[in-house]
Amino acid sequence: MDLPVVNHEDYFAKIGDDHKFPINKFGELANYLIKKKIVKKFHQPYPCSEETLKKAHSENYIKNIKNKTLDEKTIKKIGFPLVDSVVQRSLVATGGTVLASKLAIKNGVACNTAGGSHHANFEGGAGYCVFNDVAVAAHYLLDRGLAGRILIVDLDVHQGNGSADIFKDNRNVFTFSMHSKSNYPAKKSTSNLDVELEDNLEDTQYIKILKFYLNQLNEENFDYVFYIAGVDIHFNDRLGKLKISDEGIRKRDEIVTENFFSKGVPLCGVLGGGYNRDFDKLVELHSILHQSCAKLL
Repeated sequence: MDLPVVNHEDYFAKIGDDHKFPINKFGELANYLIKKKIVKKFHQPYPCSEETLKKAHSENYIKNIKNKTLDEKTIKKIGFPLVDSVVQRSLVATGGTVLASKLAIKNGVACNTAGGSHHANFEGGAGYCVFNDVAVAAHYLLDRGLAGRILIVDLDVHQGNGSADIFKDNRNVFTFSMHSKSNYPAKKSTSNLDVELEDNLEDTQYIKILKFYLNQLNEENFDYVFYIAGVDIHFNDRLGKLKISDEGIRKRDEIVTENFFSKGVPLCGVLGGGYNRDFDKLVELHSILHQSCAKLL
């Protein structure tokens, strides 16, 4: 069986060639997955509807994004220019995670080639995150009775503060964030389970900590998992503060995906952050999520 992977050409937005965010990675990742025969063809998402977005974001914020009437302060906080292609990209990438979340139920596992915008909260975006796609998709599944108790495993180097805020009073969603203690955001939110890592942590210790907490999470009764597989934990990442190798990332992704797949818990994998100094390496690292999931099928 082929791994269902969601992708859209609109994942690439025009933000200027000198922008700090490596927006080209989305298009290049899609090319890489086809070239390496990890994926034969992609599932195409639709832009996420306002109705679906409304569960995780305020109507006011959604309207301001769509009409490009957001105040300068919030635009600055997000870090992207508020132009048509950014608006379209945010809607389509969120729709992509919703689609991938449904495909995972049918196939046991599915991935988006974008997503993991975990800094966006109910009131607005931040840190290159416009809409919190995983939060939107989690609400979508709960509302339709497609999942009852959802776990968000967030292994991006930055804390998933937006997800923590959105679900702080929701007993059906459990947020787990394992991140760099000294990294962005300066003021952390409170996830259901936060694991703060010291700077320069290496593979052996990282994997040991991860396995310990996965064993704890396995005691709970989750029937669905979202996995945010940020590769900014890599030693050569511009915004990371950890020292994880290529092999460490591969091991991490294989451990997480195998853990839930073997228990029959549907898993939806999304990209998360990655700002590697070497662009080709960045694309390759992001593809490890898809490779790990494809191996299961």
